[in-house]
Amino acid sequence: MAVYVMLTTLTDEGRKTVKNNPERIKEVNKEVEEMGGKILAQYAILGPYDFINIIETVGNTTITKIALEISSRGTLQSMTLAAIPIDDLIASWQ
Repeated sequence: MAVYVMLTTLTDEGRKTVKNNPERIKEVNKEVEEMGGKILAQYAILGPYDFINIIETVGNTTITKIALEISSRGTLQSMTLAAIPIDDLIASWQ
């Protein structure tokens, strides 16, 4: 399984949605799981991004599908980064 960091920023529409229905965040998490992702951790953060999500999937195709699907709704923008466990990185040099 591959791990990804997804940073998201709410659009104006997304901020309205979360304000009016904060539980929508958990509904989206369920949708991500239905698309083949597993939310390992999720935090609301301060700064240029609103949320950080650590997501596990089978690979690049699945995380791309997830990112495109949730971004296509117009409620958020995302940046997704592949995450490599440090032990795996170190092992690759040995």
